[in-house]
Amino acid sequence: MDKTFVFYCILFILVGEFILATVMNYLNAKRFKDPIPTDLNDVYNSEEYEKSQAYKLSNYKFGIVTSIFSLALILGFLFFGGFAWVDGFAYKLTSNTIVQALIFFGIIMLGSDILNIPFSYYQTFVIEEKFGFNKTTHKTFLIDKFKQWAMTIIIGGGILSLVIWFFQWAGTNFWLYTWGLITIFTLLMNLFYSKLIVPLFNKQEPLEAGSLKEKIEHYAANVGFDLQHIFVINGSKRSTKANAYFSGFGKEKRVTLYDTLINDLEEEEIVAVLAHEIGHYKHKHIIFNLVSSILLTGFMLFLLSLFINNPEVSLAIGVDRPSFHAALIGFGILYSPVSEITGLLINYFSRKFEYEADDYAKNTYAALPLVSSLKKLSKNSLSNLTPHPAYVFMHYSHPPLKERIRNLKA
Repeated sequence: MDKTFVFYCILFILVGEFILATVMNYLNAKRFKDPIPTDLNDVYNSEEYEKSQAYKLSNYKFGIVTSIFSLALILGFLFFGGFAWVDGFAYKLTSNTIVQALIFFGIIMLGSDILNIPFSYYQTFVIEEKFGFNKTTHKTFLIDKFKQWAMTIIIGGGILSLVIWFFQWAGTNFWLYTWGLITIFTLLMNLFYSKLIVPLFNKQEPLEAGSLKEKIEHYAANVGFDLQHIFVINGSKRSTKANAYFSGFGKEKRVTLYDTLINDLEEEEIVAVLAHEIGHYKHKHIIFNLVSSILLTGFMLFLLSLFINNPEVSLAIGVDRPSFHAALIGFGILYSPVSEITGLLINYFSRKFEYEADDYAKNTYAALPLVSSLKKLSKNSLSNLTPHPAYVFMHYSHPPLKERIRNLKA
């Protein structure tokens, strides 16, 4: 395998994915002005629908700019020796391969994130602000960024160091040990994410005693769901958009409601949303997603073990000497088409699971409160009610609102 051939494969993948994403976004944008589906006539009035169209169009145009910038940045690195310069800098600082990799990825990831700060700032303080969503202060924006960097350095750096050590110790069999490490980490994150990570960014408190808590506990008891932990998170600290999610399993399972959700919905609607989340648990969707994620990670690491010792995978990105960290970059790009295909499968099952969770809520609680809650949440987030089917197939993890409501009313 020649490094020039690998280079052109990388180039073809990068440009091809950009063209595909651009075409999908264009097709989706063409439907922004389609009339509201009959089932959704009560979601927006004419003024609100115009606002939602303007919001979608702003994000579409902004997405074009950011995607062009991202493509230009990585192509610039490939054509003008950016990866070689960073690799050479790390090589001059130390002869330790683990430290070299940490410096290499540290410079690339930190540099990329710094270059993207103006785009994140514009998204938050211009687009989201203009349409009434943003509640983030400049101080919170900066503190969040530093916390994210600290977590990346500590957690990402720690895992990367162990992976390279496994490679030095076990050779191509490193993938088995890496798979075990990532599996343990994934399980721990699923169990303790809400306890360990969420408090770094948000305040969460147990749901106060009252009629809402009583209704939730009554419903949970009726369906035989042991629910001891119901928390409220201060999502309004950053945005007016509402959400709810289920995390953990066993004794660590908990439901987290955004304070914006409690403010936007009636109590019966909140219970219906919760019934949907419990439906995911009852149908074992969480276990399915966890197991499939672990298996896909193992598949990816196995493929990595086949490519990692091939010097052309490293040299194709322009570095002067083969290395584990350079091969990771090359392999990451080469693997992305496989990731796109597995992503399509994951999204397909995710949409199927959403229907099943909706049906569970309909059968064990009621359909109408869930219908009204979905409409309110879509309205408050200025959701796209007329997405293109191809875009839905490629990107949507949830069915379009129109399809969910038709299913609930069936």
